[in-house]
Amino acid sequence: MLLNNDKSPWMDEELSIMRDAVRKFIEKEFSPDAKKWEKQGFIDRSAWLKAGESGLLCASIPEKWGGGGGNFKHEMILVEELSYAQITGFGNGVHSGIVAHYINSYGSEEQKARWLPKMASGEIVSAIAMSEPGTGSDLQSIATTAIKNGDHYRLNGQKTFITNGMTANLICVVTKTDPDEAAKGISLIMVETEDVEEAGGFKRGRNLEKLGMKAQDTAELFFDDVEIPLGNLLGGNEGKGFIQLMEQLPQERLIIAAGACAAIETALRITSEYVKERKAFGKRILDFQNTQFRLAERFTEAKLARTFVDQCAMQLAEGKLDGATAAMAKWWTTQKQCEIVDECLQFFGGYGYMMEYPIAKMYADSRVQKIYGGSNEIMKLLIAREI
Repeated sequence: MLLNNDKSPWMDEELSIMRDAVRKFIEKEFSPDAKKWEKQGFIDRSAWLKAGESGLLCASIPEKWGGGGGNFKHEMILVEELSYAQITGFGNGVHSGIVAHYINSYGSEEQKARWLPKMASGEIVSAIAMSEPGTGSDLQSIATTAIKNGDHYRLNGQKTFITNGMTANLICVVTKTDPDEAAKGISLIMVETEDVEEAGGFKRGRNLEKLGMKAQDTAELFFDDVEIPLGNLLGGNEGKGFIQLMEQLPQERLIIAAGACAAIETALRITSEYVKERKAFGKRILDFQNTQFRLAERFTEAKLARTFVDQCAMQLAEGKLDGATAAMAKWWTTQKQCEIVDECLQFFGGYGYMMEYPIAKMYADSRVQKIYGGSNEIMKLLIAREI
């Protein structure tokens, strides 16, 4: 096979051992329940605890806080292996790759000690609430507010499309602590759901029905005069939220790009296997020149994507990945993911449209990649600013 990420330049013996262990864990603990999770629309909480017991959560968080003590390369292996196994519902990219890093980077010692060890064990499942019904990628225009009132904030607003939203115990809410400001009025406030559910004012809406990613719970969240302790503010001072978001978004976007690479590689693997076996007009589909040329083009694009994302991963692990390059990786790989999966599906003919074939599920799951983490149009604007 032309594609083999075990040869990526950032891989070493330790990471190879980890990859093998992660693959075996997923095969044993996740794959048997994958169809059940898709039907019920969420991942069982027991799966989070099993992942925590096996050290799969918070892999790049310091050991001091219960994490694995690794870096982005460790997170990348988890993203890739879940994608290879087509486990699209397990929101660990948000939990470990995003929320945990907001807490680790900006939280106080008390906040880190309170939340990170339980996130690493799976006792706490986390989410980040950015998008609102009227506000997608334009974070400066969010309407959710957290106004200081004595020793707490009063949180009001609505969030939507929240990954892990139905099961999360801890939600990082992007809010305005100063409604009169744009970027300078944004703060990140941690909401412990068990506390606010008991007190009232916090409600989860329905588990949203999506085109793909069926096993991933995606929720609407409602906040009505919810009291949040002042100590749940991240960063110590109000108004730092937008800067914090900009600093962490390159990692979020590279997580998406890494998943896109793995999805492309998986689509090409199962398609190459199919065209070698399936016959039409007396010969294998692979023996048609059209098939050979189109797959040659797609394998080339997959290699380009892998090389670029590998380079970005090494830069991120060294703290050197800039926002524009991360935006390039996110938009280009997800665009190619959608194009390549679509073309691969075509080789399956009518079978490709049947959900019992993995390529059909991949087609549905791929489409959101161009939307979340900042739409691809926003990615191009970010790049254009640097021209």
